[in-house]
Amino acid sequence: MSKITEGKKRFVKRALRNENPTILIGKSGVSSESVKEIERQLEKNKMVKVRVLRTALLNEDTKQIARRLSEQTGSNLVEVRGHTFMLYKARNA
Repeated sequence: MSKITEGKKRFVKRALRNENPTILIGKSGVSSESVKEIERQLEKNKMVKVRVLRTALLNEDTKQIARRLSEQTGSNLVEVRGHTFMLYKARNA
């Protein structure tokens, strides 16, 4: 996983600013299916916006979930804002 530049962070934030989250993490927490779906969307679009519902925040906070998903998918954590976060993964050349 390579480090993301500030310019790329700005690009991703701008691109996803008005988009609705495409992945919702609910009371069952982070499942293997949600990790696979995030990986699929990252492969297709290079970026994904994820929302963590309040029911999923019993044992961890949003930042912890975002960091763990970033590590599991090999992507870069762009931003955590409230219960929503963005991930970016450059395509392999």
